[in-house]
Formats: sequence, C-alpha cells, structure tokens
Amino acid sequence: MNEAEMNKEQEAVKQNVQKRLKRIEGQIRGIQRMIEDGKECEDILVQVRAARSALQSASKLILRRYILRCHIDALRDASEGRKDPIEKVIDVLAQYVDD
Repeated sequence: MNEAEMNKEQEAVKQNVQKRLKRIEGQIRGIQRMIEDGKECEDILVQVRAARSALQSASKLILRRYILRCHIDALRDASEGRKDPIEKVIDVLAQYVDD
C-alpha cells in the first residue's frame, strides 16, 4: 500500500470512528434518560450492552488504524534507534486486551 492509499484509508477510518463515537454518545444520553425516567433495569442493561459493543467495534477500528499507520511510524522510529517496534505493538495490544 503506497502513502496516498494509506492516507486515504486513514481518513476513511477516522471518519468511520467519529461517526460511531457520535452514535455512541447518543446511546449514552439515551441510557441516562432511561435512568431518569425510571425505565426497567433489564431494558437499561440491554442498551448498556449495545453501547459497550459499539465501543468495542470502534476500538477495533482504532486498533486497525494503529496497525496500518502507527506501526509503520514505529518501524521508522526503530531505524532511528528508538523503541523496538515489535515491543511497541505488544505493549499496545496488551493494553487493548486487558481492557
């Protein structure tokens, strides 16, 4: 993948994540309204699960962006004597898995 294609992919991922986060923000507001309105706990939990799932999907897209772009930057950094790129990827993935 050349630089222009990568930049186009990066912009598409960015826009996708932003749309998802705005949708999630609306879901959270809806959950708050449900609580204020005294809705059934079961219904609230369904919405919480949906919001959590949406956040996980957004996280996967951000991780994809990291792997596509940030890892390439890490390889450049390694050539300049900075942190080993494989160790950097492992650190990021470990944090992602722990969440």
